[in-house]
Amino acid sequence: MATNPDRASFFPAIEKKHGLPMSYWHDQMKLIKDLKYPEQIAFLRENHGFSQAHANALVLYSKGNTTSKRFNTIDDYLKPHDATKQKTVKAIFKAIKTKYPKMEIVIAWNQPMLKLGEDYIFGVNVLKNHILIAPHDGEAILLKFAKRLEPYEVLKKTVRVPVDWKVDVKLLQDLAAARISALKK
Repeated sequence: MATNPDRASFFPAIEKKHGLPMSYWHDQMKLIKDLKYPEQIAFLRENHGFSQAHANALVLYSKGNTTSKRFNTIDDYLKPHDATKQKTVKAIFKAIKTKYPKMEIVIAWNQPMLKLGEDYIFGVNVLKNHILIAPHDGEAILLKFAKRLEPYEVLKKTVRVPVDWKVDVKLLQDLAAARISALKK
C-alpha cells in the first residue's frame, strides 16, 4: 500500500513501468471518459498491462478524486455516525489508552487506529449495523482469544461487536497486549 495518499504519487512508477509520460495516459483517459469505473480499469489492465493499484490511481485521479485520504482525525471519521456509535468507538479507544497512554489515535486506511511508535496496534471500523474491532495483523491473536470471543462474531481478522456494545475493557487491553507482545518476537 502506498503511504502517500496522493494518487499522483503513483505517476512516476506508471511512467517508469510503461515508458510513456503521464500526458499520454491522461490523453488515454480522455478517450474513455464516458466509460464506467470498472470499464476504465479493465481498459488499462487488459490493453496496457496496468496493475490494479496503478489503474485505480489513474482512473480515480482522472475522475477528480486526487487523494485516497478521506479523514484526518477521529472526529472527522466519527462525524457521519450517530451518537451511540461515536460513544462506543470512543470507549473502545479509551479502554486501551488507559492502559497504554503512549498510544496515539491515527487515521490509517481511512479508519481510526491505535499506534505505538511506528507500529499499528488496534483498529476500529464503524459499519451500519455493527462495529468491527481488530488487533493489527491479528489473525493469530484472535485464535488465541477464541474462548473469550465466543459471545461475538469472529471473522478472519476482525470481531463484530454491537454498535451499543458495553465495552469489555479487560478484553480490549488484553488484545492490545497480545499485539504488542507479538511485535517483540
